[in-house]
Amino acid sequence: MSEEQHDVKPDLQADEKPVIKSDTHLNIKVTDGNSEIFFKIKRSTPLKRLMEAFAKRQGKSLESIRFLSEGDRINGEQTPEDLDLEDGDVIEAHQEQTGGFF
Repeated sequence: MSEEQHDVKPDLQADEKPVIKSDTHLNIKVTDGNSEIFFKIKRSTPLKRLMEAFAKRQGKSLESIRFLSEGDRINGEQTPEDLDLEDGDVIEAHQEQTGGFF
């Protein structure tokens, strides 16, 4: 008795391609209501780099701007992958506001 090994490979049609999640770059739009700036960023890059670049282009300090994704504040250590951002998503930039009582 002898055992034969057979390699089984998935049967893909000629026009089918395996679905692969892109691990490269995303195009993210950052808007502050007055202007929009587009950034190309890797999924694994901390968003602090994008935040610093936006603040610099706007001539504002990073500490004076708050960044939101779907209403939640973004921590600079988070990555697009952490937030499940997809290509074309929007990040909102708002001016820091302190106080608010009469």
